[in-house]
Amino acid sequence: MSRIAVIAGAGPAGLTAALELLRRTDCIPLVFESDSQVGGISKTVEYRGNRMDLGGHRFFSKSDWVMDWWQDILPMDPEALSTAPTQLAYQGQTRQFTAMAPPARNRDKVMLLRARLSRIYYRRRFFDYPLKLNTDTIGNLGWLEAGLLGASYAKSSLLPRHPEVTLEDFFVNRFGDRLYRTFFKDYTEKVWGVPCEEISAEWGAQRVKGLSISTALLHAARSVLPGNSDVSQKNVETSLIERFLYPRLGPGQMWEEVANRVLAGGGEIHLEHRVVGLRRIGQRVEAAEVLDLRSGTSRWIECDQFVSTMPIGTLTTQLQPEGCPVADIACGLPHRDFMTAGLVVRKMTPSASRTGAESAGMPPDNWIYIQEPEVKLGRLQIFNNWSPDLVADPATISLGLEYFCAEGDDSWSMPDSRFLSFAASELARIGLIDERDVIDGTVVRVPKAYPAYFGKYARIGELRAFLDGFENVYAVGRNGMHRYNNQDHSMLAAKAAVDCIAENRQDRGAIWSVNTDDDYHEERKEAGSV
Repeated sequence: MSRIAVIAGAGPAGLTAALELLRRTDCIPLVFESDSQVGGISKTVEYRGNRMDLGGHRFFSKSDWVMDWWQDILPMDPEALSTAPTQLAYQGQTRQFTAMAPPARNRDKVMLLRARLSRIYYRRRFFDYPLKLNTDTIGNLGWLEAGLLGASYAKSSLLPRHPEVTLEDFFVNRFGDRLYRTFFKDYTEKVWGVPCEEISAEWGAQRVKGLSISTALLHAARSVLPGNSDVSQKNVETSLIERFLYPRLGPGQMWEEVANRVLAGGGEIHLEHRVVGLRRIGQRVEAAEVLDLRSGTSRWIECDQFVSTMPIGTLTTQLQPEGCPVADIACGLPHRDFMTAGLVVRKMTPSASRTGAESAGMPPDNWIYIQEPEVKLGRLQIFNNWSPDLVADPATISLGLEYFCAEGDDSWSMPDSRFLSFAASELARIGLIDERDVIDGTVVRVPKAYPAYFGKYARIGELRAFLDGFENVYAVGRNGMHRYNNQDHSMLAAKAAVDCIAENRQDRGAIWSVNTDDDYHEERKEAGSV
């Protein structure tokens, strides 16, 4: 008889686990998702024909398994191969790259090959990101300021901070104090809502692991060498990757296709359902209580395996650790919430583009980091540059204005119409649009979007040890592990969980090692490895 695996959450981790369970085990996955659509933070929100990507999702990975998995679901657009190389430097060897052609009837179900461009907007000027010591940067800063930044970087190189405890330590050691305060401090504190000296250096170690002035300069030098056409880009630091794959209709298209395969394979996906309780016997979960958010009724589902992508604090509380210190840790793990104001505009100001000559003043960027301290706006996406098919009317520009907040604060509680006006006014204040050119807009709120690396985070190891003591419980995904993972990291954690189930292994080390080991990011893997 088939076993039952209850999966809490239908984001990248939950759906990857569901499909892999069907492919590799006798478990039937029952997926319960509180949202009305799949994808988690990787979903695509549609509003009047315009599609919004929440946070911006580049489809690339240093893992062959992930890249092949994505290509199996959504093959590369054959037209992209006319501009892509066919010989790739891959796993240290040169070999043919052959994309899987989609069926003629499904030509929309493909991945596009996109160029990456993101810049910093500061003092009403654009700076390359990663920062480059070129004439544009020096011209924007002025020779005096450039010299002071260089001297500050030299000082930090000679006298680095030890020990490296806080995020401020991390940034100063890699960029110098003056550059950190100029380009990183304000934006980072917009994201987290607390000073950088209160955030663990571990966040920097996971998000910008090897990035520094020296690595940026080395990358710039390599980019002008002949033969630099490696689409896999395995030896390129994550923050420096310049090309990526992207679903034609946004990231949610990937996860909608995965959901279809789960259903076709005999799995179940229940939207607007939330796991609200767990029944355990000793160190084993026997059943999950599931609440139907539409009817308000709940039921118990017996299970053989339980895979959780819910916030790790919620999972811990549901496991009822009475008299155990992890209960206090579970309540003290903070999150940062997220809002996007989706604006459709007729045009942007000429100063918004690189030269003023782009169509309707539209910048060429995928996204822009807003470093201007007088506005709350954190980041600006230009959806036209992710995929033209995200925009209903190609004569308009579709923008995503990203704000970082706390659930229930003034921004979160603001009525949609007022928040849209506020967001448009901020973009106009920094000279990127004229408010009169705004045509339409919508607001999307995402609770618990970013696990925070402060509060009780320093004791996360105790929580992990508690959870690893359960025979059939697997915590995966961004919130499930309280780790600021990319979607490929979440997929790899889900794969590692299924490995444990398929091979009847209790050691959860492979799950927790994803996105912590430098080797994962920076070293070539042997054939057949992740």
